[in-house]
Amino acid sequence: MHDSLENGKSVRSLNIIDDFNREVLNITIDTSLPSSKVITELEQLIDWRGKPEKIRVDNGPEFISEKLKDWCSKNEITLHYIQPGKPTQNALVERFNRTFRTEFLDVYLFENIRQMRNYSEIWMWMYNNERPHSALQYLTPREFLLKYGKLAATRANKFPTFQQNFNSDNKKLLIKNSTFECT
Repeated sequence: MHDSLENGKSVRSLNIIDDFNREVLNITIDTSLPSSKVITELEQLIDWRGKPEKIRVDNGPEFISEKLKDWCSKNEITLHYIQPGKPTQNALVERFNRTFRTEFLDVYLFENIRQMRNYSEIWMWMYNNERPHSALQYLTPREFLLKYGKLAATRANKFPTFQQNFNSDNKKLLIKNSTFECT
């Protein structure tokens, strides 16, 4: 996705969600997202949550690169492309992107990338842990995973989730002259 900062500088986001429980696994924000950056983010995600069988992507330049194709082949991950002009083949991500646009990108005007990244961590945590989803029987993605996934409730505290893996205090967002508290 594309957006811009307060100063007009263009930024992009790489949004990765889990099809099963609609959990946001990663939001990467930077000025550009070449295939090497996508691969780095996927490697971190695999270290954190394990290797997926398949990754579904659109036909953006970062996804059609030979570098990403080779990486997926080497890691025995099927890279599935949607047909050009058929966003309904990637409906879950398209729906998430609309929510991300209306609840995050269109609501705030960010001064810099660091601020945008910090606030995206807060927003992602709320999306995964506090916001019920009608498509998930009004459960949060985490609750849905605990109820219907292959995760026993006794192991839930040991299962890697977003809030357990970021070492920053993601309840505070620094802005020009103050601190914005997110509760």
